[in-house]
Amino acid sequence: MNINELQKLASKKKKNIIGLMSGTSLDGVDAVLIEVSGSGSKTKINQLGFITYPFPRGLKKKILENSTPNSGNVTNICKLNFLIAHIYVDAVKELCKKSKFKLTGVDLIGSHGQTIHHLPQKKKYFGYNFGSTLQIGDPSVIAKLTGILTIGDFRTADIALGGQGAPLVPYFDYLMFHSNKNNRALLNIGGISNITVLDKNGDVSSVIAFDTGPGNMMIDLLTKKFFNVYFDKNGSIASSGKINNEFSNALKKHDKFIEKKFPKSTGREYYGAEFLSPLLIKYGSIPKEDILATVTDFTAYGVNRNYEKFIKNEMEISELFVSGGGARNSFILNSIKKYFGNSVEVKNVRQLGISPDAKEAICFAVLANETLAGNPSNIPRVTGALKTTILGKICLP
Repeated sequence: MNINELQKLASKKKKNIIGLMSGTSLDGVDAVLIEVSGSGSKTKINQLGFITYPFPRGLKKKILENSTPNSGNVTNICKLNFLIAHIYVDAVKELCKKSKFKLTGVDLIGSHGQTIHHLPQKKKYFGYNFGSTLQIGDPSVIAKLTGILTIGDFRTADIALGGQGAPLVPYFDYLMFHSNKNNRALLNIGGISNITVLDKNGDVSSVIAFDTGPGNMMIDLLTKKFFNVYFDKNGSIASSGKINNEFSNALKKHDKFIEKKFPKSTGREYYGAEFLSPLLIKYGSIPKEDILATVTDFTAYGVNRNYEKFIKNEMEISELFVSGGGARNSFILNSIKKYFGNSVEVKNVRQLGISPDAKEAICFAVLANETLAGNPSNIPRVTGALKTTILGKICLP
């Protein structure tokens, strides 16, 4: 592909774009195929297909080993960078097969990559002061093996400008879901929970968004540790336990991130096994089901606490739309409803016409389209970056 072909692609009125997302749950790749017309506020999308392509057995453990301080090594990270790209390529091909869509008909791929480490806070290192992040699953490998223009590494540009590099979904949320009638929030519960708040009277610069704290990450860790299952399906195990108030208060006291003012983002570096370890030692005599119920409730607490502390005084919402794996956990949803009360209607994002499982993958397909259109897609108020900027690296096939 030469520069003239790139310009021709950018000017197409409609594009078929695949979005790829693998998050902190580490269970596989969400791959979505959408038809996109326009860009910016004129963006229109139509979902043509979606799959979750599973990771090979044992890969989750290997990624965890190499994203945890002092347990990874450069050889494994180097291999994983290419391996995950190969898995993404297989996901693209499987998506096209199941959607009965020719691979040659795909115009563009937008790939978030797999976060291996995220250190957005500025630290001095050899005299330089900067934050950093690393997403593996190199987009250049994807482009070469599929023959499709691929845009990836969306976080890097924002961090280079002093931002958190996350969350990036809020720009997409504004384009797709802004309402002129209601103040609304969109909550995605993956491994980490993040919220986007949309002012009915505001433009994109008024968007408030940040990570609120844990999502499924600590829940999954406990279900594996205590019950030897990878996740609590529908919150059924948590529902068999009771919230332990003493343990709950200890969690709230122990957690410094929830009380931190935005812009902020977090990940496994904070909410991994090391976060829970001292608490499990102290409260290990509590029934395991009660521990899980308390930690699951804590996810909902974190969302509401951030709303009450940082959002409500500026803007009261009337609608909260939930997506991500946590949207299938009835215990989390019931806890969210408990904390927010009757003043906020809690709904599934499906009611806005979008799949709750595909939402983040769709986001990165749309962000790739924005990059190709030359539109900045970070929000400085959200990430803390010095200015708006075009995100991502364009990798030619």
